Amino acid sequence: MAELILKAEREKSLLRRHPWVFSGAVETVRGNPQPGQTVEVLDSKKHFLARAAYSPVSQIRARVWTFDENEQVDAEFLARRIDSALALRSSFGYLASSSESQASSQPDCDAFRLIHAESDLLPGLIVDCYGDVLVFQSLSAGSEYWRDVLADILLAKMRASAIHERSDADVRELEGLPIRNGVLRGSPPAQVAITENGLRFLVNIASGHKTGFYLDQRLNRKRVGELAKDKDVLNCFCYTGGFSLHAAAAGARSVLSVDSSADALSLAQENAALNRLTGDGLIWREADVFQILRKFRDERRTFDMIILDPPKFAATFSQAEKAARGYKDINLLAFKLLRSGGILATFSCSGGVDASLFQKIVAGAALDAGVDASIIEHLEQSPDHPISLHFPEGAYLKGLICLKK
Repeated sequence: MAELILKAEREKSLLRRHPWVFSGAVETVRGNPQPGQTVEVLDSKKHFLARAAYSPVSQIRARVWTFDENEQVDAEFLARRIDSALALRSSFGYLASSSESQASSQPDCDAFRLIHAESDLLPGLIVDCYGDVLVFQSLSAGSEYWRDVLADILLAKMRASAIHERSDADVRELEGLPIRNGVLRGSPPAQVAITENGLRFLVNIASGHKTGFYLDQRLNRKRVGELAKDKDVLNCFCYTGGFSLHAAAAGARSVLSVDSSADALSLAQENAALNRLTGDGLIWREADVFQILRKFRDERRTFDMIILDPPKFAATFSQAEKAARGYKDINLLAFKLLRSGGILATFSCSGGVDASLFQKIVAGAALDAGVDASIIEHLEQSPDHPISLHFPEGAYLKGLICLKK
C-alpha cells in the first residue's frame, strides 16, 4: 500500500480524529497511488495514523476511512459503515427496524438523508432516500473509486427500486472528477412524490437543487409552519414551496412566495395543488429577492412573518466577507418590513459562515435597521444530517427565529 508521510508536527488534527489531510501537511508520497486509492497516512517518524482515500489534485490530499490499523478498506468495510448509518436512521424512526428495508416507520415522512459523508464516516458520500428511490452523490476521489461497490451495497440493503446519481456539484472539480448526472442502477423517474410532515411534494431528482429537495430543513419547516398561524407571511427564496406550504397548511392568513426560478415556482404551484392548498391567499412571484425586498420597503409593505432561506452564499471561509454583505442586506430589509411583534425566520447554509458569525450578521442587520429584536429559537439541520464531534464542518445549517419588538 502506498504511504503518505506527513511533515513534522502536522499530525495533530488526525490525532483529534479530524478526517482531512491537507496538501500542505504532506512531506512525501511513497508509491504511485491513483485517485481514490487507499493510502496509509504516517507521521514524520513513520508511525501509523490512518488509512485514507488519496486525491492527487485536491487541497484535501486525503480523506480518512479509518484510524484503526487493523481495519482494511474493502467492500466488507464499506458495508459495515453503511449498516451503521442505517442503524442510526432506524433509531430516529426514519427506517423500519430491519436495515434491509427502506420503508419508513414514520408515516408522515418517507424522504430523508441516508448517508451524510464524513459525519457517517463515509467521506464524500451523500445518499438521500426519496421513497424507494435513492439519490447518490459522490463528492470525493475515494467515494468515486468505490462508486459501483457502494451502489451495489445500497441497492441490496435498501431494496431500492433504483438509484439516480447526482454527482454534479462544483466541488468535484476540486477533486479532478468529471460531472455525473444520470441513472446509476435501475430505472429511476426524473420526478418522485414524497411525504414530509404529512404534506406531499414532487421532487425533481434529475435537475433540482442539491439532490432535488432540501431535506435538512424538514423539522424547521414544521416549526416555522406552526408559528405562521393567522399571519401574513413572506417567504423569500421559496424554491418549490417547502416553507410556504407548511405555513399555509398551518393556517397562515396569506403567504407570498418569491423565487427567481420560474421552474421552481411552477413545481411549487403543482405541490400546492397536490395538497389542495390554493386560493387568493397563496401567491407565487418570480423575482430577484434583493430587488423585491427593496421594492416592498419603498412601498411600505409589511408582514407578520418573513422567511429567509437563501442558497449558499459562501462555500469556504475565504468567501465569508462577501457572503456577510449579502446576508446582512436581506436581513436588514426583512427587519424593516416586519410589523411590530413580527417573526423573522432566517437561515444560512454556507459552510464558510459559522453560527457565531451568522448571529453577528443578523444582529448588525437589526442594528442598522433601527429595530430591537430577540432570538427566541436556534434552528439547525435535521438529525438525519448528523454532525460528528470530530468534524465541525458538518454543522453547516444555521437558523434563527427572531422576534421584532
